[in-house]
Amino acid sequence: MKRVLILLTAFALPIATMAQRVFVGVAANAEPVAKKLAKEFKKETGIKAELYVSSSGKLTTQIEQGAPLDIFLSADMKYPQELYAKKLTLNKPRVYANGSLIMWSRKGISVDNGLQSLTAPAVQKIAVANPALAPYGSAAIAAIKKAKLATKLQAKLVYGESISQVNQYLLTGAADVAFTAKSVVLDLDKKNKGDWKEVDPKLYPPIAQGVVMLKAADTNKNKANTQKFYDFLFSRKGKSIFAVYGYKVGL
Repeated sequence: MKRVLILLTAFALPIATMAQRVFVGVAANAEPVAKKLAKEFKKETGIKAELYVSSSGKLTTQIEQGAPLDIFLSADMKYPQELYAKKLTLNKPRVYANGSLIMWSRKGISVDNGLQSLTAPAVQKIAVANPALAPYGSAAIAAIKKAKLATKLQAKLVYGESISQVNQYLLTGAADVAFTAKSVVLDLDKKNKGDWKEVDPKLYPPIAQGVVMLKAADTNKNKANTQKFYDFLFSRKGKSIFAVYGYKVGL
């Protein structure tokens, strides 16, 4: 509810000010790339993209409760589909990129052997985003089960609310290894801060990430700016930015 109130407060601003902004709900895995997209979008259009970052599940709940977001970049297609089914969107969900799951270690612990690396005695804590709310967490649990390591690793798992919290567990030393998005380790702020390895994509369902424009954009007379940001995501420049951050897109 706190974030919803913050958003409602933001919308108390004069309409003249609002006209130069678009409010974007962003799944935590996409925060680094979304910051770059927002920067380039403002250069190109003069419109500021205000980012509100959380797990896809929490953002969906906030949108359902009336959070006045204009557009939602989810970490999967499930949550955008739910919003579309509830008639809270202006368009059908569309895949903007496909994500990659990785294992990230900061303590000199090798992850070269893939998931089997996690069974080493040196790995005591493994951070995973809440699979009920975060698609990357769900993908991590699916991979662990597919590799038949659920029983061996169960006691080592620690859960974060979102990818952002999982990353903090790793960076602060609260976890030895974290399951996170490839985009996170390709972020300039986090490059060279540990070892990482992609999880075999055969071990988890594809992470197709979806976007929808929300009906709040129409209500708040912000549909034009929303459409511009939406179109920018699928432009050649937008796609090239996603690719730099490790997402799979059709250029």
